[in-house]
Amino acid sequence: MNDQYSVLPVAKAMQVFAYVASQAHDVTLTEVVQALDMPKTTVFRYLQTLSAAGLFAHDIVQDRYGVGERFRELARIDTLYHSLRSTAQREMDDLADGFRETINLAVLDDHEVVYVDIREATRSQRFQARIGHRHPIHSTSLGKAMAAFMPDDRLDAIVGAQFEPRTYRTVTDLRTFRRHVEETRKRGFAIESGENEDGVTCIGVPIFNGQGIPIAAMSLSAPDNRMKSMVERAAEALQGAARRVTTSLPQVSVAL
Repeated sequence: MNDQYSVLPVAKAMQVFAYVASQAHDVTLTEVVQALDMPKTTVFRYLQTLSAAGLFAHDIVQDRYGVGERFRELARIDTLYHSLRSTAQREMDDLADGFRETINLAVLDDHEVVYVDIREATRSQRFQARIGHRHPIHSTSLGKAMAAFMPDDRLDAIVGAQFEPRTYRTVTDLRTFRRHVEETRKRGFAIESGENEDGVTCIGVPIFNGQGIPIAAMSLSAPDNRMKSMVERAAEALQGAARRVTTSLPQVSVAL
């Protein structure tokens, strides 16, 4: 990275963060100051700010700092998502080879679906989604597949009463969305037809963590005319792939 784009206070805060996180024991303010040769007041402010963010934990009685629960949670999420992409890779390749259609892998971040891996169809048509793109929960089979198997309180926390339309077929009211969620729960997979992108039908299935909570989803996308003849076959293949990914994931608890 070019130094002209660096923000010096952030760079120094990251030095403090890296030092504390790399120690095998909690550290004092004085230890950090001596190790990094920074002004005491500056280090104190960084330690307090990182503690307020949950990245550090401050033992007030001992006046020592160590990694906080938010840091541990982010580390668990990183481990889980790295394993998710690695484990799903072969399954996505097999699905893409077998169906010659687009295969998507996504996770839920706040109120949106985030694409973390994609296998493009070997045919000419390309779809809108790209790795890193964010799409709504309510308009995607990926989102509906995860929503259908969430605890009710979690679902209530992430959905509103009205939804932004992506196409003329997008579900825009809570009652209809909840009906779709219930249908998805009963059959085990979600179907989205032209709700996120005109002329495209997607089938989505959830991937679970060790506590039975959906932490990701996998989908197959195809033009409407091609999907008509393979819905059941694609759903069965996706469900099998998702089960294998689920059983191969590390059994860690992550609050999403």
